[in-house]
Amino acid sequence: MSFNPVETFRDFRTRTKVVLIVWTVLNLFLLCILLFAAKAPVIGSLIFFIIWELAVWGYYVYRYKYREHHRVGEWVDAIMFAVIAATVIRSMFIELYQIPTSSMEKSLMVGDFLFVNKMAYGTRLTMTPLSFPFAHHTIPKINTKAYSEAIKFPYFRLPGFGKVKNGDVVVFNWPDEREGRPVDKKENYIKRCVAIPGDTLSVINGVVHINGVAENIPPNRQFAYEVKTNGGDLGKKFYQEQDITDKESGQMGNDPGKLIHRMQLTDVNYNAVKEHTRTVSIDTIIHEHGNNDGQLFPYNKQSQWSRDFYGPLYIPKKGETVPLNAETYAQYERLIKVYEHHDDFTARNGKFYMGDSEVTEYTFEMDYYFMMGDNRHYSYDSRFWGFVPEDHIVGKAWFVLWSVKQDVNQVRERDPDTGQMRLTDQRSFGGMRWNRTFKKIR
Repeated sequence: MSFNPVETFRDFRTRTKVVLIVWTVLNLFLLCILLFAAKAPVIGSLIFFIIWELAVWGYYVYRYKYREHHRVGEWVDAIMFAVIAATVIRSMFIELYQIPTSSMEKSLMVGDFLFVNKMAYGTRLTMTPLSFPFAHHTIPKINTKAYSEAIKFPYFRLPGFGKVKNGDVVVFNWPDEREGRPVDKKENYIKRCVAIPGDTLSVINGVVHINGVAENIPPNRQFAYEVKTNGGDLGKKFYQEQDITDKESGQMGNDPGKLIHRMQLTDVNYNAVKEHTRTVSIDTIIHEHGNNDGQLFPYNKQSQWSRDFYGPLYIPKKGETVPLNAETYAQYERLIKVYEHHDDFTARNGKFYMGDSEVTEYTFEMDYYFMMGDNRHYSYDSRFWGFVPEDHIVGKAWFVLWSVKQDVNQVRERDPDTGQMRLTDQRSFGGMRWNRTFKKIR
């Protein structure tokens, strides 16, 4: 079957011709942005342009020239359209994201599927353009790399509708990942931005303070509490009514009738538990000064910071300059070396060097952010691994599309390696949380 591109284009419907012309103009515009604004490599940018031109033009050629000659032509047509459309939408506009952990409970819950608005802070152009459709960094089932670094683009962000603000729920690539992946292929995290560039952050008795002022507390923020009861458990029905899902229980002393519970509670939950007839006492679990052991950023074992008494810490702002000393070196070493690519930055004998040149101060080249989970005592966040650079920001969490509940049951089974009996969590579908459908994220 012969193919004449000019005749094929003439045979297209007027609407299809308009779509192809508009697409080519937009693709050329993107090529110009890559070449002149992002300073991307010329060959890589041209290859990227050609791939997308062939993909879209090839789809319409197949649809109107060859589809009717294939027995499964309708299916091929649908698959081609879905791959192209979904890739464009996911790359430039919005993307579906699933909440995997409880670090944001109860603002966001395990099983929530939410849309991330990539245009809110400006779409970040792809940095690793050659990748497998619908996969982030690993192809499911076969567990192989889902991208190629044969073509790499520098960081560039299109104009957005605004900037990251204090209190925004943000999706970002985890900066402390040590797998060697490109920035845009690092694991996705979601947290609340508690401090923006130029802020000074402190956590005092568990409460975040920005520039000396206490934060606007998220409505569903959770803290850890120790609850003592007299007369057994508070009851499954009570936990379901109050939506208390994070809890552990154990015997208090030698009295089997008295229990001690560790619960993650919102302010509303706290009041309900406190007023329960079986509650003897309820106390906030606070990590005091010095409860660090080198596990908190900036990993200084001499630091007295804890997750509830943290800082003060300055959040770097692009263009701002800080003096270099032992304290700032510990706080900003990884930022300077890794995120801003000065791997020759070193400290020797109390002095600081960029290569062989001594430096006494440093000017930041990017904006940075400090992220925390709303489940404040069960969140692995910036208190543990530090700042989020602006080039790691993916987008703003927009709204929950749907939510799936998982029932967790503990089952006794024998460990195949040791032969010992153990308790394991078995998860099963627990129904839909219809009340969370299309729920706006606050």
